[in-house]
Amino acid sequence: MASAAEQDLASSKVTGAASPSEAVVVRFAGDSGDGMQLTGGQFTLSTALTGNDLATFPDFPAEIRAPQGTLFGVSAFQINFGSDEITTAGDAPDILVAMNPAALKSNVENLRIGGLIIADTGEFNDRNLAKAKYDRNPLEDDSLSRWQLVPINISQLTMEAVKPFGLGNKEALRCKNMWTLGLALWMFDRDRQPLIDWLKAKFAKAPTLADANIAALNAGHAYGETVELAAPLKQHALAPAEVAPGLYRTVTGAEAIAYGLVAGAQFADLPMFFGGYPITPASAILHYLSPLKEFGVTTFQAEDEIAAVASAIGASYAGQLGVTSSSGPGIALKTEAIGLAIMTELPLVIVNSQRGGPSTGLPTKTEQSDLYQAVYGRNGDAPLPVIAARAPGDAFECAIEACRIATQYMTPVMLLTDGYIANAAEPWKIPDLSSFDRFPVQFMEKAPESGFMAYARDNKLARPWVKPGTKGLMHRIGGIEKQQGTGNIDYNPANHQAMTDIRRDKVAGIKVPDQIVDQGEAGDALVIVGWGSTYGPIKQAVKRARAAGEKVAHVHLRHIWPMPANLGDLLRSFGAILVPEMNTGQLKTVLRDQFLVDARPLNKVSGQPFTIAEIAAAIDAALSGQKG
Repeated sequence: MASAAEQDLASSKVTGAASPSEAVVVRFAGDSGDGMQLTGGQFTLSTALTGNDLATFPDFPAEIRAPQGTLFGVSAFQINFGSDEITTAGDAPDILVAMNPAALKSNVENLRIGGLIIADTGEFNDRNLAKAKYDRNPLEDDSLSRWQLVPINISQLTMEAVKPFGLGNKEALRCKNMWTLGLALWMFDRDRQPLIDWLKAKFAKAPTLADANIAALNAGHAYGETVELAAPLKQHALAPAEVAPGLYRTVTGAEAIAYGLVAGAQFADLPMFFGGYPITPASAILHYLSPLKEFGVTTFQAEDEIAAVASAIGASYAGQLGVTSSSGPGIALKTEAIGLAIMTELPLVIVNSQRGGPSTGLPTKTEQSDLYQAVYGRNGDAPLPVIAARAPGDAFECAIEACRIATQYMTPVMLLTDGYIANAAEPWKIPDLSSFDRFPVQFMEKAPESGFMAYARDNKLARPWVKPGTKGLMHRIGGIEKQQGTGNIDYNPANHQAMTDIRRDKVAGIKVPDQIVDQGEAGDALVIVGWGSTYGPIKQAVKRARAAGEKVAHVHLRHIWPMPANLGDLLRSFGAILVPEMNTGQLKTVLRDQFLVDARPLNKVSGQPFTIAEIAAAIDAALSGQKG
């Protein structure tokens, strides 16, 4: 069955004793200046140290700095944690911590019925209520009667806790998130010491700020201990999750990609050059790679997207592994240069952390809207391999796979993630790198007896990789069509036909693993086909359906282009095909195009990930339609 927090939880999950296997969903919400992401991140750290399984969902405002207290400026952080397997950040929070009226209004309807609201009454003044479009104070009428309400003047209590340190009002109120975190640590019986150590390190050069934040943290914890309220607010400990032995850490998708790229370059025996330009939600990859110079990594923040990808292509021409990253708008700007990398047949890894679009779109929200762009989105016939990560930890292996394909087949590769994967965190078992196959690059260093041909082919149709300046191997590359073998400029119609076919056949011939069935069996009545970050909710919804006796299977694609050789026959074995996507049906169309199967769409383009309930409802409807 799905974990308890990923179904409708009874009130006792928050207010009563812990059961042997359960989970809880907590959502911290406040103004973008209230430190909700920091609060959530540190609560995630304490959760990981406790041994619970977890998944997180940071939900940022799209505006750089929206007016304080407005609905536009609400920042939230959701975490699902417990003693059972966790694959999503949870459908509906059990606990909502609302730091102001706007945070309450933006999030309360997502709270499960009977859930717990902890509200900072110090922020529910007339001005903030008006900014949040409230006609009256919801804490004082019956509009919140569907939930349990715990009003606490967190602002005042924080001010009192930090008063001995002589901070101004503005600095003192910045400690509210630590007071809130202290209360949350008490609620779930967490050790404060790691957070205290972190605060001392963070504010090592400002010890007064460190002491004030620690005092606020301790005051929030003490409030839970000494003012434990009659019913709603009780301490609630969750047992550690059962996991395979090993060394674990929490990791975000952006971190995992950065580490995977470094590992892939090491497996190829290459230095890596990363050319990037800041863009949400891809910027973090540059941040994580920058400190890793000891692993042969060079990072370059370019003046624009075109310069970023062009510099990476230049690095690949020079004999390094060129890497670039962006989101949909930046990938659009890089497109001509990606075509150049395809024409020159140089290895290049392109990471696309997808966000809502088109144009600037929804900069901080998640979407899967760039699959067409990845598979088809270049001028001319310009194929490249496309890989999609399904979760933060999976992004590590996907990055290695992208490096392997790029260097072994001399081609650009696009790796798709999205805003949810990039920002979300989960426990990650640090892998044994000796278990991975290495793929060292062999540069051509002297001309064959038959003479050097810059576009000669091996059995993978890959051309030789030659470092500029290698004696006897002078050659030129560029964006104009190449003559077969020599690489000289050639406009001949027959040559263009042949070169177009070769580029197509090289990508189509890339060896990728056969597609497996994640749950269920070939021939089941219904298969849910997913890609990317839909993995978690699909897995739980299918698990629930199978536990109810339904013949439902789950197939999740990593290799989007080329697709696994067995995929067509596998899909045709099922009675019906449902494809959930955070777009208007892009993979569905590709599956129909490639395999002539009746794939049906389940689309969502709200900027929010799928819930388990949404996919479960679609499964029920599809099965009912079959039976009808």
